[in-house]
Amino acid sequence: MLIINFKTYHESTGAAALRLAEHIDQVSANAPAEVLIAVQALDLEKIASIVKHVKVIAQHVDGVGYGAHTGHILPEELKKRGAVGTLINHSERPIPTEHLGKVIDMAQVHFPDYTIVCSPSYEETLLIDQNFDPRIIAFEPPELIGGDVSVSSAQPEIIKKVVDISPEQQILVGAGVKTLEDIKISLELGAIGILVASGVVKADDPAAVVREFLSAWE
Repeated sequence: MLIINFKTYHESTGAAALRLAEHIDQVSANAPAEVLIAVQALDLEKIASIVKHVKVIAQHVDGVGYGAHTGHILPEELKKRGAVGTLINHSERPIPTEHLGKVIDMAQVHFPDYTIVCSPSYEETLLIDQNFDPRIIAFEPPELIGGDVSVSSAQPEIIKKVVDISPEQQILVGAGVKTLEDIKISLELGAIGILVASGVVKADDPAAVVREFLSAWE
C-alpha cells in the first residue's frame, strides 16, 4: 500500500490537486500495490469523481455525526463524496488521546478497510494498539516528517519494534521517505506500505516518482 498525502501544499491544492491526482492515477493502472491519495476536504469530491485506479481518502475526520458541530468534518459526508477512508491523528492534525477512541470507532464504521491512525512514537503505537485496535497504524516520527532523512534510515530498529507490537496489526511507515531504498527497507522490516508526502508532491515529476516507488512491490 502506497499512500500519498497531498497535505496543503501549493502543488496539491485546487486545480493543481486535480492535475496531480490525474498523473498519479495514470501511473497507478495495474499497479503491484494499492495506491491511495489523501486529499484536502475541499478537493475530495472532485478528485474522487475523476480518478479510476487510485483510492481517495480524507486527511482528517471528526468523531461526530449530524448536529450542532460547527466546523467539524463528518465521516458520513466524506463517504458520500467519494472517500473510502481517512487519516486520523496526523502529527499536523493531532487528536487528544481522550477523544481518539471515539474518532477511530466512528471512522471505522464508515471506513472499515481504510481508517489509518497515525502515531508519532513506539509508545503511542503501543497505546493505540492496546486501547483502540485500529486496522492500520501509520508510524511517523514527527521530527523526520518533511525532512531529508527517512525513518527507515534513521530508526530501522524502531520500525521492527513497531511491527512486532501485534501480529494482527498492519503498519505503514512514513516520515522523510524519499527513495526506493527507503521503501524496500520498510517492507523488509515488515511494514505493509508507505505514507509519503513531499517526496512525491514536490517532485519535478511526481508520476515518475510514483512509478519508481511502486517497483518496490514487484
